[in-house]
Amino acid sequence: MKIRVATYNIHKGVTSLRSTPRVLALKKAIAEFHADIVFLQEVQGRHDRHHARYGQHKQPTRIWPETAQYEFLAGESHHHHSAYGMNAVYDHGHHGNALLSCYAIENSHNHDVSDHAYEQRGILHCVLGTPAGRIHCYVVHLGLFEGGRGRQVQQLIEAVQTSAPNGEPVIIAGDFNDWRNTLSERLRNALGVTEVFDELGPKSALGDMVRSWAGRQPRLAPARTFPAALPWFRLDRIYVRGFKIDNAQVMAGPIWAKLSDHAPIVAELQLA
Repeated sequence: MKIRVATYNIHKGVTSLRSTPRVLALKKAIAEFHADIVFLQEVQGRHDRHHARYGQHKQPTRIWPETAQYEFLAGESHHHHSAYGMNAVYDHGHHGNALLSCYAIENSHNHDVSDHAYEQRGILHCVLGTPAGRIHCYVVHLGLFEGGRGRQVQQLIEAVQTSAPNGEPVIIAGDFNDWRNTLSERLRNALGVTEVFDELGPKSALGDMVRSWAGRQPRLAPARTFPAALPWFRLDRIYVRGFKIDNAQVMAGPIWAKLSDHAPIVAELQLA
């Protein structure tokens, strides 16, 4: 069975400058993924101030939906199912991670992995019922500090080992903030996962030849996704277990640079 997946940090559905809503444009962009499963980070579940200022009836191109962002983004596309994990809560609203799926979400659970009081983070675990069996999906957004990310990825490893213990198909995707790529090896060793660009990333013939002479393994590196206007840092990932990776790409360019500070990743998988 083929599955097309995407991961995208949508920056709460607003621009970096002036916090102008981009929710309608994001909805159209996400539909262009033609993805069966979409992993979203920084999704606004509620924001009373934006709703008061940009209600749907006020500015058609800058609408703020009446429903939660994840429900709005899932609503009219082929993603009939959605789940939300609330992480950061404030007086006028909250935001967190979300999953949109064309498959039924049998159950979901949000793991609080906040490392300190000033940065609320979570891992949203959803079990999807597909024609080929159950798939475990984990939507991830790790912290800004390396020490905290190390502790959070250990909680991720324990969550996957507990909830998908028997080698069941797993997709872990999101914003890892792991710009030095220190976490991938731990995830590979502990969970048997592969990052989609491990096999498909850009290769250098000269680099491969030098590594071969030196007896070194091929260099594994995720894709560059941040900042979206000129991606340089490797922050966003899709790790899989039980899937063959057909292809993967970063959706970069001027259009995407206007929607969020992160560029999305789309990958085509085949259930092994």
